[in-house]
Amino acid sequence: MPNCTVNGLSVSYVDEGSGPVVLLVHGWDAPAETYRLIIDHLRTRFRVVAPDLPGFGGSQEPPVPWTPDDFADFLQAFAAGLGITDMAAVIGHSNGGRVLLKWITRAGLPVRIAKMVLMDAAGLPPHRKPSYYVKVYTFKTVKTLVRLPGLRRLFPHAEEKARARFGSADYKAASPVMRRSMSLALQEDLTPLLPQVPVPTLLFWGERDTATPLSDGRKMEKAIPDAGLVIVKGAGHFAFAENFPLCARVLDSFLP
Repeated sequence: MPNCTVNGLSVSYVDEGSGPVVLLVHGWDAPAETYRLIIDHLRTRFRVVAPDLPGFGGSQEPPVPWTPDDFADFLQAFAAGLGITDMAAVIGHSNGGRVLLKWITRAGLPVRIAKMVLMDAAGLPPHRKPSYYVKVYTFKTVKTLVRLPGLRRLFPHAEEKARARFGSADYKAASPVMRRSMSLALQEDLTPLLPQVPVPTLLFWGERDTATPLSDGRKMEKAIPDAGLVIVKGAGHFAFAENFPLCARVLDSFLP
């Protein structure tokens, strides 16, 4: 993966394919490569750009705890650094959806964004303690994805390592900076921003999501002016991976 420097931080990112730009923003502790299924599918028609947010994957941790606004500032600086001013779509999963909601609703956004996809997105008041979310966003990411065809070969011991790390120490396993960053994110209710979303929005949600429950998706569908909700039966928080054939069809239908 290439690296760049954004506001003094070393940032790792995916930049593959050609054509209109699709920016993909990952969930908590689930860096860009977690979304390889989506990247590989879209790069045949689009230029897919997916940064590891600061503090995750190969990117440097911020020096102090960040708020969702700080992460939104990062997205703007990252896009500017790559010279991107026009995007066919932005895609955000989980906490990545939260960051996109903060970014896309800003007045005078210097980037044109045509459409948005939110997958099991965060942003509404949390239903559990922060420690639960660290466990979910880390262990379940690994557990779900390494069981998919082709990914276990790439990460043969990932599930065992994640279970050992997060099965008991979960919240304490994160650094103090990132624990505080998560707490700051969970304290903010983005409900007032939903009516301000300026672009057509696809909501893709797992029926059995326990981290950001389906009720959150239904609330977003009602509040966002131009939104549609796709419910993935039997799926959890990583619905895109649990039923990727459906995800691929929906993306192909929605994206230009």
